[in-house]
Amino acid sequence: MSAILQLCFIAIFVITSATAYEKSDIISAKIETCRGCSLNRLPEVKSFVMEDAPFYDKLEVKFISGAIPELIFLGEGNKELERLALSELSRQECNDVLLDAGFIKKTKKNEEF
Repeated sequence: MSAILQLCFIAIFVITSATAYEKSDIISAKIETCRGCSLNRLPEVKSFVMEDAPFYDKLEVKFISGAIPELIFLGEGNKELERLALSELSRQECNDVLLDAGFIKKTKKNEEF
């Protein structure tokens, strides 16, 4: 098998294995981001992280110095299912991603949205 064909098979495997999960496989999620730096340059994402994310069940925000804003979907045993960069999304798109994945947003800490 040629090297190019092998690379094609590897690329297809990586792409399919990275997205080979069902929405029902998602148990929780976390956002990893810095507290300032890149987050300050992304006002829409910053608003989402600071003002919207705390109202989602099973969503943790983890501040890591120098980290770009990413949403990570987790499955059983905290297995990473998907990692999504938030830097190109609007505040509404960030919320839509979570809602589409089955997360529930509450208007207050104990009320469903």
